[in-house]
Amino acid sequence: MKRNLCFLLEYDGSRYDGWQRQAGNDNTIQGKVERVLEKMTGTFQEVHASGRTDAGVHARGQVANVHLETEMTKEEAGRYLNQYLPEDIRVIKTAVVPERFHSRLWAREKTYAYWIDMAPKSPVFQRKYIYTLGESLDVEAMRQAAGALRGTHDFGSFCTGKSKKKSTVRTLSSLEIIPYGTLLEIRVTGDGFLHNMVRILTGTLIEVGQGKREAGSVEGLLEEANRREAGFTAPAKGLFLMNVVYDQEIFCHGEEE
Repeated sequence: MKRNLCFLLEYDGSRYDGWQRQAGNDNTIQGKVERVLEKMTGTFQEVHASGRTDAGVHARGQVANVHLETEMTKEEAGRYLNQYLPEDIRVIKTAVVPERFHSRLWAREKTYAYWIDMAPKSPVFQRKYIYTLGESLDVEAMRQAAGALRGTHDFGSFCTGKSKKKSTVRTLSSLEIIPYGTLLEIRVTGDGFLHNMVRILTGTLIEVGQGKREAGSVEGLLEEANRREAGFTAPAKGLFLMNVVYDQEIFCHGEEE
């Protein structure tokens, strides 16, 4: 029986070269998932994800789908994946979705979170998942700058590898700066994200918080659409894909593999 199965995944991206399968490189999330599915079915199965997270980036709510020829139930397929996937990749939930469903093309919104530690040294057991900045930031200035970034804009200044054929216009419905003691969370929700966009947004906001650039200068960056004018690209390890929203609920609440 051939069905379109959808998986909610979480993974620690620390040791992987990103989500996307690469020729001659077995060290990707997509590659690991596809290898287990090939073991399960005996044939290669291409998996599509909601977004191609970069090397070192983590996920708490990645969504992926695959058209699978198997007699297994969705629950059995999820358990099989968890049995053979590395311990730093886990299937949280499974669902059967319409044949035409595509986890990336059907996504309406995605939420990313970036974690910064302003303390001189991060807690030992969190250090792989937080960017240790080691200095205080002006949160109010960062919030002022974030306000200019919300809405629909050309984010050409906030991406790398820009293609002349593709639009760099995106809509951010939310961009919050949330302090937790010495920790700072930057949480952003949008209809799509360009390559390295969240990390460059983060680097720019950090520079505002450090007083290296004025909060009001962000509007000019949007107008420039020039990567060289924006801030640095924050390290991958502090970034998490948190959630992907679709027009219809995919996973039943409380269902877990």
